[in-house]
Amino acid sequence: MGDSAHECTGFGNQLRARAGVTDLKLGYGLELYRGADLAVPVETVQLCESLGYDVVWTAEAYGSDAMTPLAYLAAVTKRIRLGTAVVQIAARTPAATAMQAMTIDAMAGGNRVVVGLGVSGPQIVEGWYGRPWGKPNTMLRDYVNIMRQVFRREGPVEHAGSQIALPYRGPGSIGQGKALKSIMHGNAEIPIWLASGAPLNTQLAAEVADGWLPMGYGPDGADVFAEPLDRGFAKRDARLGDRESFETFVNLTVEITDDVAAAIARRKPLRTMYIGGMGSQTHNYHRDAMARAGFPDEAAQIQELVLAGRRDEAIAVMPDEYIEQGSLFGSTRRITEKFAAAVPKGATGVTIRTDQTEALELLADLAGTRDTNQI
Repeated sequence: MGDSAHECTGFGNQLRARAGVTDLKLGYGLELYRGADLAVPVETVQLCESLGYDVVWTAEAYGSDAMTPLAYLAAVTKRIRLGTAVVQIAARTPAATAMQAMTIDAMAGGNRVVVGLGVSGPQIVEGWYGRPWGKPNTMLRDYVNIMRQVFRREGPVEHAGSQIALPYRGPGSIGQGKALKSIMHGNAEIPIWLASGAPLNTQLAAEVADGWLPMGYGPDGADVFAEPLDRGFAKRDARLGDRESFETFVNLTVEITDDVAAAIARRKPLRTMYIGGMGSQTHNYHRDAMARAGFPDEAAQIQELVLAGRRDEAIAVMPDEYIEQGSLFGSTRRITEKFAAAVPKGATGVTIRTDQTEALELLADLAGTRDTNQI
């Protein structure tokens, strides 16, 4: 590491200490799910591992899946955790998701997989997977319970949930379902995280999960989500560990550039599409996330314009300030100076989203992960 990197690291450590940002973990967020083609950036993931990044995250929508790339990355990495942010629960039964997680974790050498679960939205659940939207909060609770049973192998898996029941005894059953226990003796404590923004699922994350992937956290997320988190932690199973062991990762888009305004402008069309069009008029979690982050009027207006086919007008409504929330754009010095303030209170980790290797290296210096890496 050169002198400039040492200087940057020292400055970054001072800023982190001043802001109370300590022991911060870094993740690297892959955007494979958005592509028409699939090209896993193996060398970039290996770089992140060498820089001390804690986890690489995959995702899925209605194209490439989240699990398969992790199996591929398991073969070409040694330490970095392999996480889904997220895998959609409508896509697989909980037993199938647990089987995939155990298999990949074993292939990776153990203690490396993190299963982040999300409910997606009714347009995808009913339109792509052909599943009923039902009661997603109850579905998530059933799903996590069954996965825990599969992992722990304390007995045959049985669950009498209102959304999922094992053995199945519902319509079409011939009554011969048998409670089974996993043949494979995998990692009994594979972490399960939940992605959420609404109060009920956020409360559920604090109650039954090992970690949380919040939507619409914003700079005041610790206060905005305090009440549902408190309710969930009050009911938390002691086997999951205390509140201090609970992980929370937020996203941070990073671009080293001399033109901050252009960097902001480049993000507006995609962000507008998600907020205005990725969901129905009544169920749109991206719109709701923008509202929670402090822009309720703009979120409603953007959705209205997109649904009316007035996309350019919707993009014009998108505030620069919202794009800069959860983002670091500018010179190395500007990013360094803004880093500590960009990590909101309550976050234990930050998922970096960038296509620049120099940005990945800079964030490793600022978070101090390069210095503590043992590879």
